[in-house]
Amino acid sequence: MIRNVHERVINAPIESLGALLDGLGQKDDRLWPSQSWTPMVLDRPLAVGADGGHGVIRYYVSEYEPGRRVRFTFRPRTGIIGAHELSLDALDDERTRIRHVLIGRARGAMRLMFSAVVEPLHDAVVEDLLDNAEREVTGSVARPASWSPRVRVLRRLTGDR
Repeated sequence: MIRNVHERVINAPIESLGALLDGLGQKDDRLWPSQSWTPMVLDRPLAVGADGGHGVIRYYVSEYEPGRRVRFTFRPRTGIIGAHELSLDALDDERTRIRHVLIGRARGAMRLMFSAVVEPLHDAVVEDLLDNAEREVTGSVARPASWSPRVRVLRRLTGDR
């Protein structure tokens, strides 16, 4: 079973982050770290049923609460039976927790690939996404993520930007 959680508390109201969340997968997406990673692309504006993904990782929007939460369910060919979700929780008027949770079960080749290749890359892209969220709403990042040597090698081997 896979359970992978990333979260960050950002000193900004939930509405600021909600606007970023609602732009996921669109041309003007300021949340997804497309400057360093394969872009997330959806076939329509963020809504239940929107289909897409990033690179070979394919999914569709299975649940959506505008400005608060989006859940993407993996397509079978991805090799993960499950979903990943990005959610926002207001801690008070000026602080918001942004959380990304991936829950699922790897199948087929993904059982071998997940911990060796996919998980380190996934962790890096999510941390870059959290950096983007913080930078967009505060103007800076208190503790920017950095890629491990392993992630750098995997990026070269997989051909990601």
